[in-house]
Amino acid sequence: MLTTFYPPYNFGGDGIFVHRLSHELARRGHHVEVIHCRDAYVATGGRKPDEEHSDEPAVTVHTLKSPFGWVSPLATQQTGLPLFKAVGIRRVLKKGFDVIHYHNISLLGAGILAYGQATKLYTMHEYWLICPMHTLFKFNRTACRERNCFWCTLTYKRPPQWWRCGGLLGRAAKHIDTFIAPSRFSGEKHRQMGFNFPIVHLPPFAPWSTQSSGAGAHPSNKSRSIPYFLFVGRLEKLKGVQTLIPTFRSYDRAELWIAGSGSYESELRRLAGNSNRVRFLGKLTEVELQSIYRDALAVIVPSLCYETFGQVVVEAFSQHTPALVRNLGALAEIMDESGGGLTYNTNAELLAAMDALTSNSALREEWAERGYQAYRRKWLPDVHLANYLTLVEKLRSAKETRAASTAD
Repeated sequence: MLTTFYPPYNFGGDGIFVHRLSHELARRGHHVEVIHCRDAYVATGGRKPDEEHSDEPAVTVHTLKSPFGWVSPLATQQTGLPLFKAVGIRRVLKKGFDVIHYHNISLLGAGILAYGQATKLYTMHEYWLICPMHTLFKFNRTACRERNCFWCTLTYKRPPQWWRCGGLLGRAAKHIDTFIAPSRFSGEKHRQMGFNFPIVHLPPFAPWSTQSSGAGAHPSNKSRSIPYFLFVGRLEKLKGVQTLIPTFRSYDRAELWIAGSGSYESELRRLAGNSNRVRFLGKLTEVELQSIYRDALAVIVPSLCYETFGQVVVEAFSQHTPALVRNLGALAEIMDESGGGLTYNTNAELLAAMDALTSNSALREEWAERGYQAYRRKWLPDVHLANYLTLVEKLRSAKETRAASTAD
């Protein structure tokens, strides 16, 4: 596994997913090695981790750390090459692996796609392959529908990536056997933006909780004196939490609980003021989140950007909790497949859905059960790993066939 971020040196869902996938593979008898970059985490504002993450004995983690510190990821951001990290990466890959799986490699460099000989996969957790800012959130204001990358990058106060003007990415991408799209939407968005390489759809998974053994295991939210809706994620402008706070400041039926941290947190706290209807929980552990999910009326995902998937939605489903999501990107796709909640286009539609959930416990349980059953069918670790390993074997077989044909 090659990834820029990996727990505890990570910010969002990409690093968490690599951790989960690595451990699920290890539990099934595979040996996994992970390469990630501590310098990149520090250079992009990461604080000293509050907690340590343990790894399975069959998971070996290689943490890249250069004596040049922040200069190393900056050099990669500018050139698209690993430069100061190249020796360390090549040293690990020389061991020889059956599979090399790339994830978010933004600060490891596109050049590493050519490293090593193996069956190669790349999971498109974000839009980095087609967007220098990863998110297709234009000018930090709205979902991108027409490219203006140079000026958009400057809006984010980042140096332009001149290497993208050349053919490095295209040449490097040819070394990948297939790219994995977490949703059909994200795969199609890459194609629309001119990314013409093999893409397959393979949804991620949410971990199975022994406490989520069925509808009867769910403790009813009605037992709480004040019910709440829940937001989980990074506190950044593109996540849209600022669109929820004004509604909840005057909403007397339920509170808004916000789990997460990020650079936009101070602005969100300012917006919330001294309201007792909005609670900031900070960054929670996976175990802490499970109980918070279970007791929520619903999780709300108000993203203003094109999400590549809806990991928070699936995690909520695993805890028998429905979701209310903005009708944008891959979020609507998950709701169509599950029936585990509702999509909304306007704040008025969101408010109507909130009113329905606070006044009709049977409706909440109906949506929760649909989401939970969809989770069991589509997003369990066993389901993902079966499809993942089938894909790997299919690609390996095709590669061996081509090699034999060439030899003949």
